[in-house]
Amino acid sequence: MTEEIRLNEGVMAEEIRVVEHYSASILNKVGEGARVLGALRDAGVNLIAFWGYQHGTGRAQLEFIPEDSATFVAAAKQAKLRLRKSTALYIHGEDRPGAIADILAKLAGARINVAAVQAVCGGGGSYGTIVFLPPDAARKAATIMATA
Repeated sequence: MTEEIRLNEGVMAEEIRVVEHYSASILNKVGEGARVLGALRDAGVNLIAFWGYQHGTGRAQLEFIPEDSATFVAAAKQAKLRLRKSTALYIHGEDRPGAIADILAKLAGARINVAAVQAVCGGGGSYGTIVFLPPDAARKAATIMATA
């Protein structure tokens, strides 16, 4: 499920996509993250976003936004990962002061509550952010973000 909307703001078009987000809990031990990512690489999985962190005693949490969910899910199954699925927005555009503040203000103005947000400068003057939303809010949020 990928729904893409492009906005023309400034020089670079802003891309907004409804994406599938997957989480998995693994043992927090040396090399386990490398094993999982290696299995995904070997299966040809391309990730839009990934991050991992310690979560509780002896566990780590892995978060994935795959380019192709079907390929990712098949590879994750082969790597023996138990996945939880949710929906998010991926927004990519020209970096500017307040880019994320503007996104959050627009969502708040539409009374859409954000569960979490991750953002990073992508280099070359671009940024990317993942906005985590309740499942029933993703399409509404994408529509709101697409309006001027």
